[in-house]
Amino acid sequence: MNRAFNFSAGPAVLPVEVLQETAQAVLDYNNLGMSIMEMSHRSKEYDAVFKETQADALKLMNLNPEEYYVLFLGGGASLQFLMVPLNFLKNKADYVNTGAWSKKAIKEAKWVGTTNVVASSEETNFDHIPKNIPYNTDADYIHITTNNTIYGTQWREIPDFGNVPLVADMSSDIFSCPRDFSKFSLIYAGAQKNIGPSGVTMVVIKKSWLEKQKENVPTMLNYKIHVENESLYNTPPCLPVYVVGRTLKWIMKQGGLEAINQNNIKKANLLYDFFDANADFYIPRVKDKEDRSYMNICCNLPTKELEEKFVAEAKSKMQMTNLKGHRSIGGVRVSTYNACPIEWIEKLIGFMEVFMKENK
Repeated sequence: MNRAFNFSAGPAVLPVEVLQETAQAVLDYNNLGMSIMEMSHRSKEYDAVFKETQADALKLMNLNPEEYYVLFLGGGASLQFLMVPLNFLKNKADYVNTGAWSKKAIKEAKWVGTTNVVASSEETNFDHIPKNIPYNTDADYIHITTNNTIYGTQWREIPDFGNVPLVADMSSDIFSCPRDFSKFSLIYAGAQKNIGPSGVTMVVIKKSWLEKQKENVPTMLNYKIHVENESLYNTPPCLPVYVVGRTLKWIMKQGGLEAINQNNIKKANLLYDFFDANADFYIPRVKDKEDRSYMNICCNLPTKELEEKFVAEAKSKMQMTNLKGHRSIGGVRVSTYNACPIEWIEKLIGFMEVFMKENK
């Protein structure tokens, strides 16, 4: 199989064995003579897939199914920007602004009610994670974005926000590292970075917080409705949920979140160490090491022309794709999600060394 070196920020690389399992399931699932895409979502065969995926998600997060529920919904994380405040913003909510996606979440919350931006790194173009956040103890919830794909920052440690319910957009680092997931009242994540294809969003919600949901929330945006209907109020994104289920099995096979995390740290540190050693040519975007993302490693080259040349030659000479930084900041971005092999990083660094010698 001729595989490109795919460093896309999303939709992103998936494990080859998951792709192979999915290819077979698309043709004929479990020798049933039909595709996983052709089965009723209410059939016993698909119901088993769905429920096992929910159970495996909670198992990886070390969460009790008596206390948390897993939903698989459409609309992407972008719909969750509105669903969260629509269901839970009664008086005021606190948001931490660490990049483009948190800004979009803040914008949607403002449609619903009083939204306080209690900390932000925007004044330095989102090159760090704010510290010592002065949150409101009477806020309905506080919202953070755990990893910032565009700017290359990540919350390594989750602060203690006391008794204020904590909500997190974990779209780009869900299941990349162990966390105390019990700190959160609600977690949402678009699947297309670490756990599956685009088209499905995983929502993990604390049942005790669900009881505090507002009344008169529109049906399709109502968490209670989706929980009461076991995430099957309408036809779910069946194939993407299947792929998520296989990816979770793959994570378990690798040794779980601890083993995945150690591998992600190795990959990221290979790149960061190389950047730091050659910082006059590959200029790391995030200077503070404790705020550097293990998922999206960003750097700039001395000129825009060199950046464009680097991206073009990486693709034409090495079949290394999707290395262009986000249009808002330029540069180079290497996304090293769970399924990205460490050998890809080693080959990329080899190319970077050659390119630097030829262009410095």
